[in-house]
Amino acid sequence: MRRTPLYDLHTRLGAKMVDFAGWEMPLLFTSIIEEHRHTRSAASVFDVSHMGRIELTGPDAESLLERICTRRVGKAVVGQSLYSHICREDGGILDDVIVSRFEDHWLVVCNASNRDRIVAWLRRHASGSDLDIKDRTEETMMVAIQGPLAVELVSRLLPIAVADLRRYHFCSGNYMFTPYAIFRSGYTGEDGFEIILPANVAQLVGSYLVGDEVASNTIKPAGLGARDTLRLEAGMPLYGHELHEHTDSLSAGLEWCVDLGKDFIGAEALRRISQAGPSRRLVGLELTGRRIARPHSAVLSENRPVGEVTSGTFSPTLERSIAMAYVDAAHAQEGRPLTVDLSGKQADATIVRLPFYKQKTGT
Repeated sequence: MRRTPLYDLHTRLGAKMVDFAGWEMPLLFTSIIEEHRHTRSAASVFDVSHMGRIELTGPDAESLLERICTRRVGKAVVGQSLYSHICREDGGILDDVIVSRFEDHWLVVCNASNRDRIVAWLRRHASGSDLDIKDRTEETMMVAIQGPLAVELVSRLLPIAVADLRRYHFCSGNYMFTPYAIFRSGYTGEDGFEIILPANVAQLVGSYLVGDEVASNTIKPAGLGARDTLRLEAGMPLYGHELHEHTDSLSAGLEWCVDLGKDFIGAEALRRISQAGPSRRLVGLELTGRRIARPHSAVLSENRPVGEVTSGTFSPTLERSIAMAYVDAAHAQEGRPLTVDLSGKQADATIVRLPFYKQKTGT
């Protein structure tokens, strides 16, 4: 099993480690609820080094990315990142990625579980092109610092001006012979940053980030458990749950990350879906009671199946049971009452607008 450069720090801090996409990752350090609430009220550090980091260099890099990405990535300026999907020819989603434009190269950050096939997909479609594709994942580390105090914290801890970075923009450079890239982005619904550094400085930087700050109770490490409940409250789709090869960007409600005016792999299929209208839609559900809807739980209307839950939890912030589900388009209107089958017992549910939680302030 693979380990991130921060593995020793996690075990020293007492993390419960689990297998995630072939990586030994921290599920939690104290409890999921405590780490979740600390992120919403202060700031937490997440190790996201398991996510893929693929570098493209060369004169044909931009044209390759235009061919495989649903967004018009060529519009990005140096220092800007774009969320995009990479699709199969039939419109099925291969992965959701963040594409960033540096002065002399591009960076694609992909999901850990999809890293090998995205590298293979890039190389397959780069055949005959003038570019170089390098998988930088295991020679670098990546952490996310998220929460309402994240900007203040990072500005105080790092000797680099980051407070004025706009959302989905980044800065990069060298400090004391150490290359860095700091992105104003994240996956929790909170303001914050994602930072990429060389793997060989991981222990030093990790200890620095959570060292004295742990004593002051301002910043704490958080694991994958809290990351999942945070992203669900924020209505952010997760690959393998809301996104996968057997669904498409339009059914997922992510039309904004698809430019049907350009040609890309999967564009024709998505144009047909757009013209006919998706047959099902991704919706948010609020359930009565405290029971959690598990993935694949049936969604019912008048006792007939009309959909399936993709993710569910009891929201630590809202203190109610929430879920996301794909339902037939005819039953996907906001406010519509449905029921969810919870192991043979039905719970009343209502379709609500996503996200369930939205930060009060941000950039």
